[in-house]
Amino acid sequence: MRDYKQTQRVIQDLLDDQIVPGVSYALIDGSEVYQKVKGDAQWWPEHEPLKTGMLYDLASLTKVVGTTTALLQLVEQGQLSVDDKLAQFVPGWHDKRISLRDLLTHTSAVAGYIPHRNELPANQLKQALLQLPVGDTFEQRDHYTDIGLIFIGYVLEAVYHQPVQQIIEEHVLKPLKMVAATFTPDPSNSVPTELTQQGLIRGRVHDPKAAILGKHCGSAGLFASLADMTTFAQWFLSDRDDVLAAKTRDLLRTDQTPSHDLGRSLGWNLLASSDNTHLVSFHTGFTGTIIILDRVTKQGLVLLTNRVHPSQKNHRFIEWRPSLYRTFLDEVAGG
Repeated sequence: MRDYKQTQRVIQDLLDDQIVPGVSYALIDGSEVYQKVKGDAQWWPEHEPLKTGMLYDLASLTKVVGTTTALLQLVEQGQLSVDDKLAQFVPGWHDKRISLRDLLTHTSAVAGYIPHRNELPANQLKQALLQLPVGDTFEQRDHYTDIGLIFIGYVLEAVYHQPVQQIIEEHVLKPLKMVAATFTPDPSNSVPTELTQQGLIRGRVHDPKAAILGKHCGSAGLFASLADMTTFAQWFLSDRDDVLAAKTRDLLRTDQTPSHDLGRSLGWNLLASSDNTHLVSFHTGFTGTIIILDRVTKQGLVLLTNRVHPSQKNHRFIEWRPSLYRTFLDEVAGG
């Protein structure tokens, strides 16, 4: 396979500049895969080297790997449509305009401040989320938020009568043979995230809403290894019709916003290919995870880091990300 020298150089910068403790990444080119694990698992309170097979807190990659995939399975089965209304499935929701498409494309404009949000018990947090107002940008622009995919999780629970994380395990992780992926990781084999006043977060979800909602959260909470994410990426890029039909995955590289011009697909964000011939599916996670998948060229990149270690105030990683997107897509387009 090609060597992706420039992309690997940009990734190496993360280590050379001490932006993250370590990196686990995979480059996928058709049936060929190159994987690399380098650096440390943690710096504080003590140094620990990164080992192959360790699990990362995927953060918002949970949205696309798990929740979106499970929802689209129901669409394929004819049990619902992305244009169905949220209120059909969640009676506690108050605005009858909001569709599943609005939630998946982050165009619902559901937002608002919840006082003491991170101190609320799960039932009170859910009620507070369901009482949030719809803003005046409804279906006019995209505003990325966890809320939409939390609500999609509630839709899945209404259909299956099971917690959303159990649904993801049974209908996505097991069929794809993502054998180490889990919502209940072994802390000893998990890459630590933030060092807080309460101690080091290790083997438990970093996102506070997901920590409160537990098994009923569809926006975050999944842990996986590089091998798991490579398995997912190869499936996503393939022409296989298991788990989801290939034609459904093709939709995930097209603009699916209500106006079809806001640059988001169902669950997935979109990047333009470097030659501007097509769109590419991608997503990021707060903890420092990135996945870029080009179904046209059958090439992909998975990058797993714990950029929130020792602190989430790591703006250098956010500033670095666009250079990775540009470099990888340039190498894809360059052939």
